Amino acid sequence: MVFYFTSSSVNSSAYTIYMGKDKYENEDLIKYGWPEDIWFHVDKLSSAHVYLRLHKGEKIEDIPKEVLMDCAHLVKANSIQGCKMNNVNVVYTPWSNLKKTADMDVGQIGFHRQKDVKIVTVEKKVNEILNRLEKTKMERFPDLEAEKECRDHEERNEKKAQIQEMKRREKEEMKKKREMDELRSYSSLMKVENMSSNQLDGRLKQDLRNLSSTKNLEAHLEK
Repeated sequence: MVFYFTSSSVNSSAYTIYMGKDKYENEDLIKYGWPEDIWFHVDKLSSAHVYLRLHKGEKIEDIPKEVLMDCAHLVKANSIQGCKMNNVNVVYTPWSNLKKTADMDVGQIGFHRQKDVKIVTVEKKVNEILNRLEKTKMERFPDLEAEKECRDHEERNEKKAQIQEMKRREKEEMKKKREMDELRSYSSLMKVENMSSNQLDGRLKQDLRNLSSTKNLEAHLEK
């Protein structure tokens, strides 16, 4: 079972937040996470694994403040110790930064790059936030593997379409270049032909003038 919540800010569209029921479900969430997912956990304490799914093209720095605090409060509320404390630190990082090795316990994870782990502090419990999220709560039994494969399949198709579009544009550019080269070549040829024609016309006119002069001379001599 996976719990889903909806969060939104004034200047953004809705975001999906989700978390597993227990540490065993957390294993599947780790395994079948998406590149768009951001993982949240109470720092140095046991807590739920909460994920925020970003919109495509967004980065961790793009998370609206209200949405970030929704995730942090949800993690704190689902920590046996953290829910009773103030000034609780919550760590969050992209799903791609989660490191899982065979020697780790169920639900346990590490990080590939510590520098990519961020921290946000929850000063105290805010019931207004938790009540609002609770109203959006949904329980589902998703096929996480199938959903991940569907997402990856769509991404592969998008990349194929982008490559095809790029090739189409390159082909169009090459066609335009050939047409421009042919046009320049034709223009150059026309200039040469015009020059040759003008030279020929000049010689013809000169020959006619010479012929006319010869005839006039012959006529004069006959007299």
